[in-house]
Amino acid sequence: MTQFDMLFYAVFTRYKPKYKQKANTIAVTYVSVLQCLLVLLLGVFFAGFSRQMHMNTMSQENAWGVFVAISVFIFFKNWMLYTGKKRMMIQAKMNKRKAPEYSLWLLWVLPIAVLGLAYVLFQAT
Repeated sequence: MTQFDMLFYAVFTRYKPKYKQKANTIAVTYVSVLQCLLVLLLGVFFAGFSRQMHMNTMSQENAWGVFVAISVFIFFKNWMLYTGKKRMMIQAKMNKRKAPEYSLWLLWVLPIAVLGLAYVLFQAT
């Protein structure tokens, strides 16, 4: 199991008692947004790196288009992955062993921190 599977299960179990029907949607959206923000962070880093090296690889408009295409792919992939048998397999594996407990505060600060880091890198370039 990947770290994203563990984060999905942590968010899912946190919201399952309160939002029975929407817990899966919240968890899939959380993991997808986190993955998209990590792609954004990598893109901003490599854009700054290529600008420092004086390389002209692609325009800013094309880079944003690629980011949007990758984000749509990530949302579709996670929707397909976590709404079927994979979610049930994750639940079965996590029920057999001790699942790590993440605080809800930490789970929501993580995407905000990645977004803040991407913003700082974007301003530096």
